[in-house]
Amino acid sequence: MVVIANFSKRLFDLSASFLAVVLLLPVLIVISIIIKLGSKGPVLFRQERAGKSGKPFTLYKFRTMKVDVDPFGQSPQTGDDPRLIKAGKFLREYSLDELPQFFNVLKADMSLVGPRPLYLSQIAQCSENHKKRLLVRPGITGMSQIYARSELMTKRSLDLEVEYVEKQSFWFDIKILFTTVLVVLKKQDVYEES
Repeated sequence: MVVIANFSKRLFDLSASFLAVVLLLPVLIVISIIIKLGSKGPVLFRQERAGKSGKPFTLYKFRTMKVDVDPFGQSPQTGDDPRLIKAGKFLREYSLDELPQFFNVLKADMSLVGPRPLYLSQIAQCSENHKKRLLVRPGITGMSQIYARSELMTKRSLDLEVEYVEKQSFWFDIKILFTTVLVVLKKQDVYEES
């Protein structure tokens, strides 16, 4: 039963991500041009993260910050953060910076729905219970991304991720995907509270 569930989740991830890339290709191209013309540096931000079983993978995002910024530093607290590039605020508010992660899903590094992908160094900070998150692929969206969007590595966000691992199902994923759309459109909890 678990094998069938894993296969169907992967099949859904592949189908939905392929469709998303095809449909969003014009948007991906426009965002790439805006970033390239509006700031120095690469279009994509690449960073090593922990995948399923803690296996390292390269996460892709559209770059929203200037190139001379510490990639492991504190996330922007407001949309007016001087480290953001001109299009950075808009891309973050609507989670458009996350769109390249569909390629991570196609590569089987990630899933559409799952725990937030952590830095490799953050795994050591997780309790044994919170390490259950490593039993599944990290997701573009998930419980912590919608119910604790601006909270990184808080007990609440980690508990939500464990809850997802324990409750995951096809219909639960569908519910999370639809809830994500609502949260993004409302621009809810985009920035961390200081």
